[in-house]
Amino acid sequence: MTTISKQPKGLLILAALSMTTSGSLSAQELRPVGEAPEQAAEEDVLTTVVGAAPSDFSEMPEGPELEGFISARNGNRMQVTTVDGSNTVVVVSPGTEIRSTGGFLGLSSKELGAESLLNGLPVTVETVQWGNRGLLATDIKLKSKNLETAAMIRNGTSQQFAEQRTDIDANAELAESLRGRMGDIDKYNIKGTTNVYFDTAKWNLSPSAERELCEAASDANAMDNALLLVVGYTDSDGSQDYNQTLSEKRAGRVVNFLQQQCKWEPWRMLTPTGMAESDPLADNSTAAGKAQNRRVSVNILVSKSVDGI
Repeated sequence: MTTISKQPKGLLILAALSMTTSGSLSAQELRPVGEAPEQAAEEDVLTTVVGAAPSDFSEMPEGPELEGFISARNGNRMQVTTVDGSNTVVVVSPGTEIRSTGGFLGLSSKELGAESLLNGLPVTVETVQWGNRGLLATDIKLKSKNLETAAMIRNGTSQQFAEQRTDIDANAELAESLRGRMGDIDKYNIKGTTNVYFDTAKWNLSPSAERELCEAASDANAMDNALLLVVGYTDSDGSQDYNQTLSEKRAGRVVNFLQQQCKWEPWRMLTPTGMAESDPLADNSTAAGKAQNRRVSVNILVSKSVDGI
């Protein structure tokens, strides 16, 4: 059975949320509260919030707690998409505490820098209200496992360029375009995710999965400069080595079908990634949960330079 979600749940670990949302922000969303459209030039709205973000939050009223994933980044601004599909922009200041948790029983904690806030990363954000300028993040929590997975996918873009450089350089125009878009996964917005599912220990595609994959490619092809990132997963049955190989075979099967049958150009495909049983969508203790975890996620990415924030 194949189902589609047009927006990811968490990381480019990227499962699916049952919602529709965009990874970009409009100028209206970024405009300070109370400022009329004619009062703000577009270039001001899309660069930085006026004034340096403070580090002392003691006199500021408490804001909402946000739980979701990072769907866009631009400078010190971060957009968080919550489980109900709403987008909220927060400002990360020098005083924002960014921490990862993990280890035995999740008791270990590590302080991180703002460079760790990668697109697609699940986060919990505590905020304060910064006057009419929106929300300031005081504390950002994330899980070490999710950060490691996000970093693996991010690094895959550099590997993909190195592996395909010879072919890409045959077309100088495409090579320049690809260099500009593939340098850093955090420079992309997540525009949608399609999940296709597999039988136990199998990597063949069902007819419905094939149809949904070509529909996803068609959706991506309608977007300017869209790229596809394919990530394969397994359930918890089997060893880690076996599941790693199986997840890579599933991802590879999807990539081949997208390129051969859906006519998706290879130079618009980021390196496929196998994540074994990482980031399950459902509980692996049930048959129904395992069925949801045996999947490949096809993620549509668009460069921020084209898409906005």
